[in-house]
Amino acid sequence: MTRQKIEIKKIDNITARQVTFSKRRRGLFKKAQELSTLCDAQLALIVFSSTGKLYEYSSSSMQQVIKRHSLQSDHYPEKSRQPSFDELQKKRHALLTREIAEKTMEIRHLKGEKLENLSLEELKRLEKMIETGLERVIETKDNKFIHEIDSLKRKGVLLSEENKHLQQMAGTSGVVPIIDVEILEQGESCESITAISNPEDLDSSDTTLKLGLPFPESS
Repeated sequence: MTRQKIEIKKIDNITARQVTFSKRRRGLFKKAQELSTLCDAQLALIVFSSTGKLYEYSSSSMQQVIKRHSLQSDHYPEKSRQPSFDELQKKRHALLTREIAEKTMEIRHLKGEKLENLSLEELKRLEKMIETGLERVIETKDNKFIHEIDSLKRKGVLLSEENKHLQQMAGTSGVVPIIDVEILEQGESCESITAISNPEDLDSSDTTLKLGLPFPESS
């Protein structure tokens, strides 16, 4: 049966916390002793429990290890000194400048510029990248064309339905607003169009419908 993995978080139960601390502290000191023996390493461990009790282990003398650590810090102060804000900003600026230069050169490569210094493998990788990008561009363009065509078709259906609705309304009210769009598109003009509001007035001599340009009067 495999051992269940324990979630690493603070143990709320005080008794369980003390038991775990005792077990793991002994295991930690045992590993430190093994590391010192196997690798001839000089090390020291200092542990304070949650109650403030001190536990320590040293491969030789604790004072000698601490003194050696102090001497090492004095000889190499840069390792122990934290970098200042200005130094961090300079490093960040240098990193961003290098990234911008790399991205700029990558864009120039995609445009077909500055390819002389690229190796054969880099050129193949660049070619593959361009082919993949071109396929995506074509696919996106085709999808937009299809979307626009579908949109125009829907607009055409709506206009046709609206035209039928207007014709039905005109037939119900007795008004016949007939305008031949094809005649207008062919360049013929309509001087006057009389809408008949009553079907019985169709026989009236007062109703006129004139199409086209008027005839010139004879002099």
